[in-house]
Amino acid sequence: MNSLRRRLLLLLLGAMSLILAIVVFFDHRAAQQELGALFDAQMAESAHVLLGLAQRTLTERIEHGQEDDTPVTHEYEQAMVYQVWNQQTLILRSATSPATLMGASTQPGYSTILIQKHRWRLLVLWDNAHEMMIQIAEPMRGRERLAQQIVLNMLFPSVAIAIPLVPILIWIMVNTGLSPLRQLRQEVVQRSADRLEPLEPDRVPLEVKPLVSALNDLFERLKQSIDSERRFTADAAHELRTPLAALRTQVQVALRSSLEEDRQHALHQVSLGIDRATHLLEQLLTLARIDPEEAGIRHDVVLLHAIAAETMACHSPMAEQKKIELILKGEPGLRILGQPGHLSILLRNLVDNAIRYSPSRSTVTLSLTQNADQSSQLEVIDNGPGIPEEDMKRVSERFYRVPGSNQPGSGLGLSIVQRIAEHHRAQVTLAPTSGTGGLTVRITFPPLT
Repeated sequence: MNSLRRRLLLLLLGAMSLILAIVVFFDHRAAQQELGALFDAQMAESAHVLLGLAQRTLTERIEHGQEDDTPVTHEYEQAMVYQVWNQQTLILRSATSPATLMGASTQPGYSTILIQKHRWRLLVLWDNAHEMMIQIAEPMRGRERLAQQIVLNMLFPSVAIAIPLVPILIWIMVNTGLSPLRQLRQEVVQRSADRLEPLEPDRVPLEVKPLVSALNDLFERLKQSIDSERRFTADAAHELRTPLAALRTQVQVALRSSLEEDRQHALHQVSLGIDRATHLLEQLLTLARIDPEEAGIRHDVVLLHAIAAETMACHSPMAEQKKIELILKGEPGLRILGQPGHLSILLRNLVDNAIRYSPSRSTVTLSLTQNADQSSQLEVIDNGPGIPEEDMKRVSERFYRVPGSNQPGSGLGLSIVQRIAEHHRAQVTLAPTSGTGGLTVRITFPPLT
């Protein structure tokens, strides 16, 4: 399990163990150094005592090479060995000392030697006046064992208390430190589709504030999405109710009519109503999927002219029915940053609206240009009735239709165009067509960077 609590506990316990190991290492090293200096001083003192004794009484008490049988009074004293040499003759040695020189070097001072694969500390002291040399040695393992014992005696009480106590304290501190996350989780759990108010960032630690900020942004987007879906559902239900009621009426007329002509007329109206309802549903589905798709769609560099040419070709049959000429002009190499599928929907709605509202034997022009500031401009120009100035700001609202319009439609075309333009950071401008009174829809895309 990927537990943050467990990870923190392991990290803290590991850090404490590492610190303890470092403390033990340096304490042991310091104890060795202190004991080394102390034992070296003791060896020097013993050497001077032996030298004095040898000078005064050696010839009276001891024959050449005689062993010293002085009783041992301390456990560490037993480990110390010594030799007293007069010129090249061994005149005195301890019972455990070898009969040969303990070290190859006879230079005065301290050194570390190997005797039977064990490390020994050796002190050589000279009395030049009497041509006497004293060698005193003791094994290093005694010093090391004593250093370990001192460190153990120093640290054992603290470690014995710390081993059970430190993990408990760390557990308490970790739980206390994670309590803001538990509180944050509780607040998030209490959120619902009807309760998406932002979390209080001032009530959480500094490290958690970015997470709270991200959650608040998510709540805001969810709230907007849910509100949009609710409005969309309500508007769609309202708009679908009218054509469905009309279809029901026409079907009832066809069923009740005894005249074939009336029946055929009613069925024709049913067919037209189905076409209108189908178009409305297509527009509704298009509008519904633009926002969810946009969040995960990547924008690429696209040739706007190619999409425009494809759109004009698809609408040629519709234009031919009304004897409308479709004109595409502009720069073939014009590039913008966008999503080809959504740009195709945008152009399809603009051209479809232009053809629907333009009179027969007129023209619909799609123009592509690049402005001086490197922004790209798309214009769809028709010769239809245009839009009154007071309605210009409302035509991009969902289901809004200009009063008095005699063309069937859903009132969603420009709303879809506006939504797609917003996703492309483009600006939509509506203006009367110069000289004809029609409508010019101008969309300005930002420069390609």
